[in-house]
Amino acid sequence: MDDRPWLKFYDKGVPPTIDYPAVPLNYFLEENARKYPDSACTIFKGARISYQEMDQITDRLAAGLAELGVKKGDRVGIFIPNTPQFVMAYFAILKLGGVVVATNPLYSAREIEHQVNDAGVEVMIVMSNFYNLVKEVQPKTRIHTVVVTNIKETLPPLLGFLFGLTKEKKGGFRVELAQGDLWMKDLIARRQPSDRPKVEVGPDDIALLQYSGGTTGISKGAVALHRNLVANTLMIHAWMTNCEDGKEVVLMAIPLFHVYGMVAGMCFAINAAASMVMIPNPRDIKDVLDSIQKYGATVYPGVPTMYNAINNNPDVKAHKYVLNTIKACISGSAPLMRETKDKFEALTGGKLVEGFGMSETPTATHCNPLFGKNPPGSIGIPLPDIDARIISLEDEVTVLPPGEVGELVVKGPNIMKGYHNMPTETHNALRDGWLYTGDIARMDEDGYFYIVDRKKELIKPGGYQVWPREVEEVIIQNPKVMEVGVAGIPDAYRGETVKAWIVLKPGETATAEEIKAWCQERIAKFKVPTHIEFRDELPKTTVGKILRRELVRQHKEQNPV
Repeated sequence: MDDRPWLKFYDKGVPPTIDYPAVPLNYFLEENARKYPDSACTIFKGARISYQEMDQITDRLAAGLAELGVKKGDRVGIFIPNTPQFVMAYFAILKLGGVVVATNPLYSAREIEHQVNDAGVEVMIVMSNFYNLVKEVQPKTRIHTVVVTNIKETLPPLLGFLFGLTKEKKGGFRVELAQGDLWMKDLIARRQPSDRPKVEVGPDDIALLQYSGGTTGISKGAVALHRNLVANTLMIHAWMTNCEDGKEVVLMAIPLFHVYGMVAGMCFAINAAASMVMIPNPRDIKDVLDSIQKYGATVYPGVPTMYNAINNNPDVKAHKYVLNTIKACISGSAPLMRETKDKFEALTGGKLVEGFGMSETPTATHCNPLFGKNPPGSIGIPLPDIDARIISLEDEVTVLPPGEVGELVVKGPNIMKGYHNMPTETHNALRDGWLYTGDIARMDEDGYFYIVDRKKELIKPGGYQVWPREVEEVIIQNPKVMEVGVAGIPDAYRGETVKAWIVLKPGETATAEEIKAWCQERIAKFKVPTHIEFRDELPKTTVGKILRRELVRQHKEQNPV
């Protein structure tokens, strides 16, 4: 049997292999500043920064950071939501040979402290509303300088003025800087592009320490080299066969601190000389819809909850928005239901396909073809130059045939170097060039892959094996259900039992018995949830992944043994 059966399902124009240039990631910005100098790199509430301007701003900021002592190999923190300032900070750091450490804007002081100390961050670039939080953490870290930016600095002049009058103080954006800290705009203003130090940065230099969301425990820093990011960016670009360089508009409504938004959104856009429309709050559905319509967004990487929100939005249903500029959307972080895909494609006329990736890769490894076969429930097929296998859970070596369930392992030029300061975890995850993902999956005869669940989230009621995702996929098919999370909870009789947390669609009502009856018709009795809790919302990561671990923690808190 062909060991890469998926190649015959590639869309026309997708190469099985790519010639990767030996360049740092920032080369893409510099090259497109030359090729498309006047094209908009970022669009924020109507204010545009061209590719040439972004290249010059990042040169000037790099010079300013060098003045603060940042040199090749130094870790620099970014604590900024989706605004042009994130792009500025990111590429300025890379141009110096620095290492980006992007922080989740929802992190608590304790989580920030862990990440900053683990990475060895000494300079942090923050949005002003996070300044006080960083100052609270600073004494317990090695941070010596905080560089601060205000959201109004990249707004159009009138909007910036109005923001200063109405929202700046209320939103916590108006701050007084402590001695030694600096405004980012001042660092940029007092330097010229020619002041940027000439640093040799190559493919094997570290570009990024990407901290995993910690959904399965302590957050680990995946070390990504420039070559890993360049490779994954070019794989994603090659997959998007209906996109034209210099002509696309990417809606950036997926957090940039996360590799998904960073690589499948920002790096793809920079490589394709696309314009990025910045959405600082991805949950602001009105901003998302207004931006698609106003700027003619063509590419929209997102998560199923976002596409669902658009599908169910009353103004969309009332045809108040024209969304037919959308060409291509890759959905990640959670299973994409067929109903969501079909409805969104009917609304926009574009393609919505499910993909799969991890912080360790540094984002995508699999995706469904935009125009080819999309089997329900599949994460698709490996991207160019990625090999994937299903390995036995018993010996962790034997390659399993199609249809059998085991651990998904992947190999390719995008795979991380390892985990920062974690030799044991690195050794466990990387074996002979293969990354052991911790995801349980199967592959069909055609080379399409299906995630069964996370290895660590297996539920064992009375010795049986239940994968939460399988139960979730049954429940979500109920027409009354909008979202569901399933996990194992302690049970005196069976050791562990299955519980489902459910959010119903607006205006719907249901009972626990009704949901159980629905499940009993579709899955084995031991898989049917014994406990069901209805909720208004479920805890999620910032990229829309339901936090099963948090649901279990809340259950244990409410039901002490």
